[in-house]
Amino acid sequence: MELKQLHKENQELVIGFAESRVGGRPENQDSYGAKETRLGFLVTVCDGMGGGPGGRTASTIAVREIIEGVEEASKEETIPNILIKAVRRANMAIIAAGNETPSLKGMGSTATVLLINEHAAYIAHVGDSRVYQFRGHKKIFRTFDHSMVFDLVKQGVITEEQARLSAQSNIITRALGIQPDVEVDVAEVSYEKGDRFMLCSDGIHGSMPEAELIKKATNRKQVLGALTDDIATAVDNNGRTSGGGHDNLTLALVETKKNSKLKKPMSKTNKLTLLILALVCVISICFNVIQCNGKSASDSTAAELEALRSQLRNDSLTHVQDSLRLDSLQKMNRELIGKINKANKALK
Repeated sequence: MELKQLHKENQELVIGFAESRVGGRPENQDSYGAKETRLGFLVTVCDGMGGGPGGRTASTIAVREIIEGVEEASKEETIPNILIKAVRRANMAIIAAGNETPSLKGMGSTATVLLINEHAAYIAHVGDSRVYQFRGHKKIFRTFDHSMVFDLVKQGVITEEQARLSAQSNIITRALGIQPDVEVDVAEVSYEKGDRFMLCSDGIHGSMPEAELIKKATNRKQVLGALTDDIATAVDNNGRTSGGGHDNLTLALVETKKNSKLKKPMSKTNKLTLLILALVCVISICFNVIQCNGKSASDSTAAELEALRSQLRNDSLTHVQDSLRLDSLQKMNRELIGKINKANKALK
């Protein structure tokens, strides 16, 4: 397939491009699709498997059923549940098609899904196709392959690079179309303006070390469409240089144009550290002002300082309840320090 712009209706939130190539195989069994829905912008990449026409049929069914499942979802459902049900719907549709046509029996597909709206980005996946999230030049999120070799990575037996190069790297432990009950991994993530999400089949991520893939996907010198085409071309060229016969390759790149309403929660350790630092800093300033001045404070000034200490305690407790955002702490400290300076002048 040629390079395709995914999102043309409303580019205030995201812009996206996708490309799929046959690689060195007789047929392209990868499929992708994208749709603007009432829940947000939806994109999916699926990698089919099975003899004859099975793989292509399975991935095509998966894309169609996932999109329709999201579009037809009840308004009362949460988005994570909607994605799970859409993927499971695709699973049952592939099984049904295989039962109806003997030549398609046993076909299957991976599935990766990204649904992004103003609130957050929602990700679902089954198999070894991946979803990445990049910020700047770094990977900040990635799905974990449902494969035999990545189970060994989890156990610490082999590294991810060893898994990529393994002869068993294509043996997956979850897929659509195999069993009626399929487990779907889902995630909800925040995003910032300029973040990039990449959905890709293993023909992309299996073709080069991950560090090299990240470097290519986070290249900020090219527009997104040209970058999508360049990644596909680089993978294709690598395959041909290695003798051809390389896998189908599909990727979709989506870049955000604003920050999500969902903010990344601060860790408990960072919350506690910031609280302690704020308390130590401001209380130290209060006592140092009194000690260094060397004069007796008037009753009104002393009362004002005591009120400031009380405000510090109350504001700190309130701030903990409000998730201790760093910018709020800094603003609170600046305001209190300003009041303390005024009180210090009054002492003089």
